[in-house]
Amino acid sequence: MTTTTLAVLVPLLPFLGAAAGLLLGRRAPGFVRPLAVLPTFAAFVLAIVVAVDQGGGKAIDAATRLTPTGSVPIELALHLDGFAVLVAVLVGLVATCVQLYSTGYLRDDPRYTSYAALVSLFTSAMLLVVYSGDLMVLLVGWEIMGICSYFLVGHYWETPEARAASLKAFLVTKLGDVPFLIGLFALATDAGTFRITGVVQAALTGGIGHPTLIALLLLAGVAGKSAQFPLHTWLPDAMAGPTPVSALIHAATMVAAGIYFVARLLPVFAASAAAMTVLAVMAAVTMVGSALAALAQDDIKRVLAYSTIGQLGYMSGALAVGDRGAAVFHLLSHGAFKALLFLAAGVIIHAAGTNSLTAMSRTGGLAKRIPDAYWTMTVALLALAAIPPFAGFFSKEAVLSAAEHTALGESQVAPSGAGWTVLIAGLLTALLTAAYATRLWLLAFRGRGAEAPDHGKQPVVMNAVLWVLAIPSIAFGLTTGYLGDWFDGRTLTPAVTTSVLSTGVALVGGLVTYAAWRHTSALAARTPMGAVAAHPEGDGSLVEEEAIASHTQVYGDIASASDPADPGRLLLGPLHRHAATGFHLDAVYSALFVRPVLAAAALVRFLDREVVETYVRGASAAPRWLGWAVRRAQNGNVQSYLSALLAGSLVLAAAVVVLANVTAGS
Repeated sequence: MTTTTLAVLVPLLPFLGAAAGLLLGRRAPGFVRPLAVLPTFAAFVLAIVVAVDQGGGKAIDAATRLTPTGSVPIELALHLDGFAVLVAVLVGLVATCVQLYSTGYLRDDPRYTSYAALVSLFTSAMLLVVYSGDLMVLLVGWEIMGICSYFLVGHYWETPEARAASLKAFLVTKLGDVPFLIGLFALATDAGTFRITGVVQAALTGGIGHPTLIALLLLAGVAGKSAQFPLHTWLPDAMAGPTPVSALIHAATMVAAGIYFVARLLPVFAASAAAMTVLAVMAAVTMVGSALAALAQDDIKRVLAYSTIGQLGYMSGALAVGDRGAAVFHLLSHGAFKALLFLAAGVIIHAAGTNSLTAMSRTGGLAKRIPDAYWTMTVALLALAAIPPFAGFFSKEAVLSAAEHTALGESQVAPSGAGWTVLIAGLLTALLTAAYATRLWLLAFRGRGAEAPDHGKQPVVMNAVLWVLAIPSIAFGLTTGYLGDWFDGRTLTPAVTTSVLSTGVALVGGLVTYAAWRHTSALAARTPMGAVAAHPEGDGSLVEEEAIASHTQVYGDIASASDPADPGRLLLGPLHRHAATGFHLDAVYSALFVRPVLAAAALVRFLDREVVETYVRGASAAPRWLGWAVRRAQNGNVQSYLSALLAGSLVLAAAVVVLANVTAGS
C-alpha cells in the first residue's frame, strides 16, 4: 500500500470501529471491547508506519475534488508533513491507552458500549483534523469532536454536575466556533482556496487581504477549542466526565486541535503583528492565571485541568513568537505525561473511593497501596514541573528559548514585545507549576489521616497502561537530537540561559511549597483541628464541631477546616479565595451574558403570554360570544320570535318618528 492509502485508513479504522460497536453492542456484547481496542490500536500502528515512511522529509499531498461548489472548491485532501505524522502517532498512542484503560475502569458501566464507540469516533475526528489538507474537511473533524465531548463529558448524566458541564463545554466552544467559521470563509475568499497549502502560500506572498481580522476571528475558535483565556472556563468543569475521557481530551484530542490548527496556519497569523501580540498576551494571561488557580484547587482532576490550560498557554506562547516547532514539541511531550497524570489520578480515585483532593490529604497509605500509580504519577509530575531529564524539561525549555530569541530581536516573525511577554510569563508559570505539582504530590500521597477503606485491587490493565505512558514521559525529551527533520529542521537542544532559569525557578517553587506544607502540617498538629484530623473516628459531636470552628477562626488565613495542611493557602494568602473560583470569571460571564439573556427571555415570555396571547384569546372570544348570542336567539320558540319581531317593529317606528321630527325642525 502507498503512504497515502495507509494515511486514509488511520482515521477510517476508528470510525468503522465506532459504527460496528454501536451496531453489534447489544446483539453481541462480547465484541464490544475488541471493537473498541483493536481498530484504535491498528490505527496507531499504521500512524507509526506513515510517520516512518514520511521520515520528516518533503510533505506528501494527495487530493480529490468533491462536487463543484460554484465558488471556492472543496477537496478531500491529505497533507502529511513532520508535524502531522508525529501528532497522529500521539493521538493513536493515547487513544489506545485510554481504550485499554477503560476496559478496566468502566468494566461494570452499563453504558460502556456507547462510551467506547464515542471514544473511537472522537479519535477518528482528531485524526481527520491532523491529516486533513483542506480547511472544510478539517472543520468536519473539528465539529465532530465538539459533539463527542458533549456526550462523553455528560456520560454520567444522572448527576447535575455532568449535565451542566457537558452543556457548558458545548456552548462555550460553539461561542468560539461562530467567528471561527466566519474567519475560515473570509480566509478562503482572500486566498481563493480551502487547501491549506494554498492558504499558506497566499499568506507568504501577501495574498491575504485582511490578515488581522481573519487571524482574530480564527483565534476566537482556537481559544474555545484549546481552552485559552477567556474561553477556558469549560475545561475545569468538564472533569465531571469519566477520568479516561479527561485523559483523552487533555492529552491528544480537542484541546490539542486548536494549537495544531495555528501551527499549520502560522504564516496566516504571522502576517499580522497585532494578531501575534494578541496571541502572546492571551498565552501569558492563560499561563499565569491557570497556574494560580491550580494552586488553589481542592479536587485532583481540577488541578490537572488548570494545569492543562497552563501548558496549552505555553504552546500558544511558542506560536506567538513564531516557533511552531517548539509548540508541537511541547504538545507531544505534554500529551504523554498529561495522559499519565489523569490515568494515574483515576487509579487514586478508585483506591480512595473519592474524587476529592481534600479527602485524600486526610488519607494515609495510598502510596503503599497503589505503588504503580505512585511511581508513575511521580514521574509525570516531575515532567510537568520541567525537571531534567524528564520530557517536560526539554519541551518547555524549547518554548522559553524561542521566546528569548524573539525578545532579543532575533526573530523576523513576531515582535520583540511578544517575546518578552511570553518569556516572563513562562518563567513565572514554571515557578507556579512546580509549586502546584509538589502540592498535589504531597496532598495525594503524604496525607496524614487514617487509611481509606480498601476498594479492591486495581485491574492489571490499568497499571500496565501507566507504565507504557511513563516511557515517553521519561525518555521523549532525549530524542531531541533525532527529531530535527520532523520539526522543519529546527534544533531542539536546550539553551544554557533558559535551562538554568527555568530549572532554578522550578526547584524554588517545589522547595518553597514543601516548606509551606511542613509549616502548615506542624501548625495543624498543634491545634484542636489537628487532633480531629488525626482521629477521624469522631462522631460529629459538639466538642468536635467546636474544635473545627476554633481552628478555622484562629488559623483561617493559612488553612481550612477541611484541609489543615494545605500549603496553597499559605502561599497564596488573600489571593487564594479568588484563585479557587477561577478569579470569578464564571460570575463575570453570568453577570454580563447569562443574566441579561435570562432577563430578555423572561421579558419575551411575559410579552408572549400577557400581550400576544391576549390578542389571540380576544380574537377567539369575540366570535364565541357572537355565536352564543345567535344561538340564544335561535331557540325554536315561536312566541319569542314574534315578541322580538314586535319589539323590533316598535323600535323601527320610534326611530322613523324621531328622524321625521328632526328633519321637519331643520
